[in-house]
Amino acid sequence: MLFTLPACKAKVAQITAPFTETFDRSEVGPTWFDTGGGYTLVDGAVRAQGAFNHPLWLRKRMPRDFILELDATAMTAVGDIKIEICGDGESFDPDKGGYMATGYVLVFGGWRNSLSVIARENEHDEGRKAERGDLKVEPGRKYHFTVTRKGGVIDWQIDGKPFLSWTDPSPFEGSAHEYFAFNNWDADVRFDNLSIRPAP
Repeated sequence: MLFTLPACKAKVAQITAPFTETFDRSEVGPTWFDTGGGYTLVDGAVRAQGAFNHPLWLRKRMPRDFILELDATAMTAVGDIKIEICGDGESFDPDKGGYMATGYVLVFGGWRNSLSVIARENEHDEGRKAERGDLKVEPGRKYHFTVTRKGGVIDWQIDGKPFLSWTDPSPFEGSAHEYFAFNNWDADVRFDNLSIRPAP
């Protein structure tokens, strides 16, 4: 199946006031760009499974500095809850090989629920900039993420508690780094109650 982008990304609106998504409808809709399948709406949430690093990109440009919140639930003990920030709004893994993201990748309970990371482009090896393996994803539990980016600082809280943070000495910015996405490899995950607003 062929997926095409809007003719001109420059016409995509930037988020300048709080933007929210509750997914209380039957289809993902034109606000999102699905780069290859694996996403459906189930019970008022995005279900991600079997996307194999084909992100579901939000077709709105993020502010440079922002506060992002969402609810996320892993349906199995595999965990592997994954989002992308500051990406280009169109990239994906074409062949189930090594995926090189265009922004930052945040993974909670990845690698069969053994590791959580903030990664810059490459979620493997040298791309991992902050990581921890002590907190495991509990299947069926709804987690609330709060991700704040100010300048080069990325701060990630889960359920109101500090989780991971990292300061990028050369932070991504500009037209190639303005988009948010849900991402997924093969785990069954739900996303809901997305909110993005400019950071004060």
